[in-house]
Amino acid sequence: MKILLKKIHVYLYVASVAFTYFLCWPMLYYFSRNPSRYYGMNKLRRAWGFLSSGFAGFLFKYEYEEPIDWSKTYIVCPNHTSNLDIAAMCVLVKSNCCFMGKETLKDGLVTGLFFRTVDIPVNRESKMSSYRAFKMAAERLNNGYTLIIFPEGGIADNYPPTLHEFKNGPFKLAIDLKIPIIPVSTSDTWKKLWDDGTKYGTKPGICHYHVHRPIETAHLAPADADALRDEVYGIIGRQLQLGYMALEIA
Repeated sequence: MKILLKKIHVYLYVASVAFTYFLCWPMLYYFSRNPSRYYGMNKLRRAWGFLSSGFAGFLFKYEYEEPIDWSKTYIVCPNHTSNLDIAAMCVLVKSNCCFMGKETLKDGLVTGLFFRTVDIPVNRESKMSSYRAFKMAAERLNNGYTLIIFPEGGIADNYPPTLHEFKNGPFKLAIDLKIPIIPVSTSDTWKKLWDDGTKYGTKPGICHYHVHRPIETAHLAPADADALRDEVYGIIGRQLQLGYMALEIA
């Protein structure tokens, strides 16, 4: 009975996403027609992410190591276990922002509008595609956009999820442009919705996100990219261990 209710809840969440997207679509489309309107597109996407998740009973709670000055530009690097992470990052970032994600998102019914406009698609199997994507990301960052990128490169197939190896791209970019990195950790979102939710179902609840203090990169050289990657990996990994321990106690 429990798994049946969780399976039903998946459809409630999908319906919530679809319905709220339908309501927002005319304004999203309007904002998407001109890059000068992307800030409005992001503000509406933030509201849509909050409403589409909230109507299905998913709430986001953020714990900050220190206050974030969103008037500055950052590269935000969260671990990734759930489609809810995307909405959670939209709600978290209070400034103009863009995602970098897999190229197939351009063809998504919901994601396509964003990845054909404000967001950055990348085919990680193609060196040329990766080069173009990171060149576009550099342009966005130089124009004041905060870049959100999942350094694991996607949601892994293993369940329960574990933290997978990070890609080097965001850390090289951060050093080249002297942009601070904000690691973000979540250890319990997958318990509510893992991946897209279709395999194990979903259940409502509070998804907790730990927002670590920004890591400055102005003093780093290109040769430090691997060390920066490992530092961010270690920060997120240690926080996940604390979160998993809390889940076991609970």
